[in-house]
Amino acid sequence: MMPSSAARSGPAASGLTADVAVVGCGPVGLVLSILLAHRGWQVVILEKYENQYPFPRVVAFDGETARTFATAGIGAELMELGEPLGQYMFQNGAGRELFSFEAPYEPGRDGWPIATVMHQPTFEKALRAHVAELPNVTALFGHEVRQITDHGDHVEITAPGAGEPAGGRVTASYVVGCDGANSFVRDAMGAKLTDLGFAHDWLLVDVVFHEPRSFRPNDVQICDPNRPTTIVASGRGHRRWEFMRLPGESVEELSTHERMWQLLAPYDVTPENADLTRNIVYTFQAALADSWRAGRLLLAGDSAHLMPPFAGQGMCSGIRDAANLAWKLDLVLRGTARDTLLDVYQAERSRQVRHTIDMSIEVGRIVSELDHAAAARRDAYLIGLHSRPDAPSLSPSWFALEDGVVRRDASGAVAPRAGELSPQGVVARGTVKDRFDEVAGRGFQLITTVDPYESLSEDDLDFLKSIGTRLVRVLPAGIPPKRARDHEVVDVQRTYLPYLAQTRQTGVLVRPDHYVFGFAADRADLSVLVGELREQLHLA
Repeated sequence: MMPSSAARSGPAASGLTADVAVVGCGPVGLVLSILLAHRGWQVVILEKYENQYPFPRVVAFDGETARTFATAGIGAELMELGEPLGQYMFQNGAGRELFSFEAPYEPGRDGWPIATVMHQPTFEKALRAHVAELPNVTALFGHEVRQITDHGDHVEITAPGAGEPAGGRVTASYVVGCDGANSFVRDAMGAKLTDLGFAHDWLLVDVVFHEPRSFRPNDVQICDPNRPTTIVASGRGHRRWEFMRLPGESVEELSTHERMWQLLAPYDVTPENADLTRNIVYTFQAALADSWRAGRLLLAGDSAHLMPPFAGQGMCSGIRDAANLAWKLDLVLRGTARDTLLDVYQAERSRQVRHTIDMSIEVGRIVSELDHAAAARRDAYLIGLHSRPDAPSLSPSWFALEDGVVRRDASGAVAPRAGELSPQGVVARGTVKDRFDEVAGRGFQLITTVDPYESLSEDDLDFLKSIGTRLVRVLPAGIPPKRARDHEVVDVQRTYLPYLAQTRQTGVLVRPDHYVFGFAADRADLSVLVGELREQLHLA
């Protein structure tokens, strides 16, 4: 099936045909839908709720996620929708710093700030507005999926809306469940969630102050065995307090407004200076689905994995799923790759996600320790560790690919530095000076220090063109950008040439989700590198 350009349908679902049906209209479902639509595919989003969820759940995202948001078309709005994370500090019950880090607003490795705070409802509204502008996306709200039937060559979905209890049929080539922790799609697949042994109840209280108020540190984890507490900015003047439910304390007791104001009082938060906009007792848990694909059904986001929020990677992990899955679905739908490429999706992402979950659990254990003696030992260890000149830094982490579509060495192991995230710097061509993705274009990227058109065969070039590769030669800073040809950019920020020079490489081949497929040592190796990518894409 090739990309279609059917006009947006009306509110009824019956009779709709799509290349991909996305179940769930949260950030992950929205981003996946946009990435597929930008590639020309017809997408139907099925969301059981009529209206957007009005309260924030996620409060921050990292630089890698920001780069994907930019790919989804809202890069120009990111800095208006978000604000700097600022200082993020872990304190003990006495208020003493255990460790901290500062997240500057200056661009990091990804070309975006390493951490940005957002107000999720405002952010989702921007994503929905972008979806509404895309003629090949139909978003159906108030349509709850009741049945999914995989016929082998297509999928039929029953998702009736209000007033059509017997209707609501959608046909799609593939279905992706982005429908959260209680995923209907996951159940339809027969997939199971594996509990990873970390679950705690926390009271989440969202607050808006009557007058502007600043906090230093901006975000803080209070590792107090008497009451572990989290205080974080949540964008647009909103702030969240999270209080761990203690043993013997009932959910009902913790959920009364009187108790909430008592818990907030030590922070000078009172009914006289603030409003409670949302409160809920939520279970922070860690779990991983055993299968992310069954035939033409796939999972992404919380449908596939759940993690505690302490490392701020829940939504970010879901956005990584969307970025990974979008380019694979694109190649399969085009008939360029066999559908076995979709099996690589879980092989790549589940290992990354497990590392991220484990990291989140470890941070959660630091925060949630209730034993006073153990907490004292923790405090002494962390204070001693981070007072050393060679103390490890705390900052948002990413994990390289350990499997999947990456270059291999002679033994079959992942080649050195393959699978790592590629950097993004500012480059220039002609009169344009911007981030690399904006100037060179998105998709597969072959970035070289030599002219790729002179170094690769016609067969190599035809293959790269068939998968939408951007071939880019990087010129040294100092060369006038007006001298750069259409496939050249000037490395004005000195990002790419030093990056390649670190290991004496001539080129790097980057996947559409910004992960490195592999490096080429010289001109001859460029062709070998391209050939290895060809072998790994399950070409039809």
